[in-house]
Amino acid sequence: MLNSCVIMGRFTAEPELRKTTSGTSCCSFTLAVEREGKPDESGKHATDFIDCVAWRSTAEFICKYFSKGRMAVAEGRMQTRTWKDKHDQSRKNTEMRADSVYFADSKRDGGGAAPAEYAPGASAFSELTDDDGDLPF
Repeated sequence: MLNSCVIMGRFTAEPELRKTTSGTSCCSFTLAVEREGKPDESGKHATDFIDCVAWRSTAEFICKYFSKGRMAVAEGRMQTRTWKDKHDQSRKNTEMRADSVYFADSKRDGGGAAPAEYAPGASAFSELTDDDGDLPF
């Protein structure tokens, strides 16, 4: 059997970090994932909102580095939880258990500030002035 899932989408809200009674970190978040296919008359694709959960260091990483609107790739598996609500009604929720989450945009594209050393149009290279002309090969 195979239960593997990879999705890419944008955070719909700030990720929420909680701790279990034993102190284990848990993060809940939702990714808005566009469906493949033909867009509608307004040019928009249908979107699925996938509930995700991450645990331990992955949860802490997500809450530290991701925010609403950021694009992310999440890898993991689908899982279903069942529980009883306060009215003793059975409830079921299917969510993605995210084992790894990666950046899918640059911080600049995601609305964050650009790094201090970044200057649009500037070259990342500088002239070497102490070249002695002796090649090592």
